Amino acid sequence: MMLNLVEERLQKHQPRTIDAQLPEAAVLVPITNASEPELVFTRRATHMTTHSGEVAFPGGKRDPSDRDLVHTALRESFEEIALPPEAVRIIGQTGPVVSRFGLEVTPVIGIIEADTPLRANMAELDRIFKVPLSYFLDKKNLTFNHWKMRNQDYMMPSFYYGEYLIWGLTAVVLVEFLNVTLDTDIPLNAPHFSSHHKKQQA
Repeated sequence: MMLNLVEERLQKHQPRTIDAQLPEAAVLVPITNASEPELVFTRRATHMTTHSGEVAFPGGKRDPSDRDLVHTALRESFEEIALPPEAVRIIGQTGPVVSRFGLEVTPVIGIIEADTPLRANMAELDRIFKVPLSYFLDKKNLTFNHWKMRNQDYMMPSFYYGEYLIWGLTAVVLVEFLNVTLDTDIPLNAPHFSSHHKKQQA
């Protein structure tokens, strides 16, 4: 079963660390445990001052009161899509990435029941939608878009799903998750890893 492989790979995965000295944030990558597993995404409301209209995983900045980044991801998911923390089974993390807004973002992977009711916080979002995990395994659904950041050119992986474009930081988080757990081997020529922040391995 696909979810068993995902969980097994995450348990063995050693996420990279970075020494960015930046404000921290976390996103939850929710996967439904349906016979056809799906990933849950949100679309930011167009009136938001940052990320307006963009597809994202639920998440946000770490509060001083958050115990850890898992707590951040779960708290933000409850605030944004009414996902109760107790409804999520955390199965692992992938490595942090640095957003273009200067946040160190840690992806937290969790499994939820397929019929878990979700409700968008309309102050922040205008849509919650799900995409079958298998959709991202079909190479014909993968495209690459040009991205320029700090005078560097990149070819960034992107996915179109109906009216939605999954790109930017969300696509980077998604693709690393796919590469780690399902051997997709999608090239990640992305600025978000901020390699100059990486800690030197002993």
